[in-house]
Amino acid sequence: MTVVGTTPPPRLPVRDRTGAREQAQGGVSPMLTRLADEHATGVLDREFGTLHLAEGRVVHAESPLAPSLGMLLTAHGALDAETWQDVEDSADEGRLLRYGVTPGALELAQVSALYDAAYFALAPSSTPGRFRYGTPHWLASVHPVTVAGLERETMRRRALLRHIWPDPATDGARLVRADPVAAPAVPSRQAAVLERVDGVRRAADIARELGRPAFHTLVHIRRLAAAGLVSPQPPPAPDPPPDVGADPYVALLKRVRDALEAL
Repeated sequence: MTVVGTTPPPRLPVRDRTGAREQAQGGVSPMLTRLADEHATGVLDREFGTLHLAEGRVVHAESPLAPSLGMLLTAHGALDAETWQDVEDSADEGRLLRYGVTPGALELAQVSALYDAAYFALAPSSTPGRFRYGTPHWLASVHPVTVAGLERETMRRRALLRHIWPDPATDGARLVRADPVAAPAVPSRQAAVLERVDGVRRAADIARELGRPAFHTLVHIRRLAAAGLVSPQPPPAPDPPPDVGADPYVALLKRVRDALEAL
């Protein structure tokens, strides 16, 4: 008997679930992901903040919407403002330790400031980022974090805020208090935030005054918004439309008459 061989059918394509997960998690900043793959060192400037990289890892972050590392250290008495300025001007991590900041306290404050500022720096933006190659930041050795880990934490924080209260309007607006008849009691840390809501301050202002990370302040504010205690300052009422039916010559004569009467 002759056995005739047949070519086996081609294998069906199988979806790479690992790759899909990595793609979904790495969508915060494609440029940052490329810089990590390149092991780049320098500064990535974005619309809402700056990320410092050393060999593809993020070692420091800054944002005008988040208290700086210096603010966090000085707000709670670890350093005074003059001492921090001296350390920052010298760009010497060792001076922090000589001034009495323990390595553990420095690492905790640095990683807190890094994740906090990076959350805002990685916010969706309408302007492209710009990377400048250069030397590592002077705090590069304190607590570097991977880009993948930073993006996962950023996505986790976004999801947490949406879960608490889906409207992001309170994040950047001036805030006003709403005093319901039966206001619920709030924890002390939320109460400290609520005390500073005055129609002028924004979340970033409150975070700086309290010496707390800005993201933690956003969490408190969204919880207060969900409880009906805080809302964004409403926009000012628009100016009334001009009276298109008025005769401009009559209005001019009226202004001339008023001026003559005032003489």
